[in-house]
Amino acid sequence: MFEFTTDKKRALLKLAQRVKELRTKKDLSQEQCYELTGINFGRIERGVADIRYTTILNLCEFFEIKPKDFLN
Repeated sequence: MFEFTTDKKRALLKLAQRVKELRTKKDLSQEQCYELTGINFGRIERGVADIRYTTILNLCEFFEIKPKDFLN
């Protein structure tokens, strides 16, 4: 089984923190977000899902931010 390197795991955890931060700013649960978007926020926020670029774009649209601001 493939294992992420430390840098890749760190990047996934940074992404996880950012998604959780944006979600909590909207005062929504993971379940509510899933119902609205079809995106599994739990897997992302645990850092176990390496998401696609198109998912990042969908998250940006949902959170009403630009992609360049997603990881800032």
